[in-house]
Amino acid sequence: MKTPENMSIEIDIKFMRLALREAKKGIGRTSPNPCVGAVIVQDDIVISRGYHKKAGTPHAEIHALQKAGDKARGATIYVTLEPCNHTGRTPPCSHALYKAGIRRVVVGMEDPNPLVDGSGNSFLRKKGIEVLSGVLERDCQELNLPFIKHITTGRPFVVMKAGMSLDGKLNYQSGEAGKITGEQSLKKLHGLRNSFDAILVGRKTVIADNPSLTTRLVKNGRDPLRVILDSSLQISPESKIFHLKSSAPTIVFCSHFAAKDNIKQLLEIDGVLVQTIGTDKEGRLDLNDVLDNLGKMGICSLLVEGGAAVHSSFLKKDLVDRVMLFMAPLFGGSEGTPLLSNLPVNNRKSAPKLLNVSYRRYGDDILIQGDLTELICSSE
Repeated sequence: MKTPENMSIEIDIKFMRLALREAKKGIGRTSPNPCVGAVIVQDDIVISRGYHKKAGTPHAEIHALQKAGDKARGATIYVTLEPCNHTGRTPPCSHALYKAGIRRVVVGMEDPNPLVDGSGNSFLRKKGIEVLSGVLERDCQELNLPFIKHITTGRPFVVMKAGMSLDGKLNYQSGEAGKITGEQSLKKLHGLRNSFDAILVGRKTVIADNPSLTTRLVKNGRDPLRVILDSSLQISPESKIFHLKSSAPTIVFCSHFAAKDNIKQLLEIDGVLVQTIGTDKEGRLDLNDVLDNLGKMGICSLLVEGGAAVHSSFLKKDLVDRVMLFMAPLFGGSEGTPLLSNLPVNNRKSAPKLLNVSYRRYGDDILIQGDLTELICSSE
């Protein structure tokens, strides 16, 4: 038998799901801000909805309040993230909720931003507004993993993505392009590009595949920032990636030893940036510097697409947060490039192991997804 308390919880969950649906409309568009959705409800009827569309524009709560008008007085607002209580590029939402006469605020997750730090909920409670926090908290945190990582570390949320065969090959002939996964996986990949701030590949991938790294199979899709690692700048300036009709730029990270003439050639191409950084003990580009630089640019999410040396370097330095491997039901053969190179593992205990593993089919392919870091934690 359902009690009034259980029914109340179910109602809160129902409307928070609607707020999450609103928040997802901003995926890939709000960095360095989080994705936030809001729903205003009066007598269990939705009055208005809103979501954060872009950094520097009104927050989700403000959009919902503007649509609700006077109907917001005495209502409940469901918001996926704790309302801000500081003045940044926009005024504090907590104050706007109080002035609008909101009676009750249901929050999905508390804001990890040090400028907020629970002050939004605290302000509302001090003003006599009922606040319930932690409804569908994990779902709200999952939606904003890039924001959580960026606001707490200054670096982007890193996802290692690859399409491979049953025997772990990225192609059929080393150094050459070779399609492994199917059309459904390809559509999912373009959906990922549409939702990420940046996409990264190494020099060998550009030379072998001559990719564009754009978003093509998504309606109203946007291109992510394209990032290339090329310590000595061996990539030809004529490569396709440097001559695209795209609103997103391409940035090349190279070492201080790269030829100045090569740097000059790339800088003469519209939409191409070059950043020189240090190298690690192995003489490779320092990936920590790469992530720090991207973080300072406001990049909250980074999709690492390879190749093998790049994947191995990120894994070896413990810089991968999530892994997404699309496995096709075929064998790549002995001449193909393996998923990883130069990543010795002694035994099962020392092997990098995924957490929160899930499996999903895309056509005949299987997506294996899991985390190497745990960014989600309960506020309770």
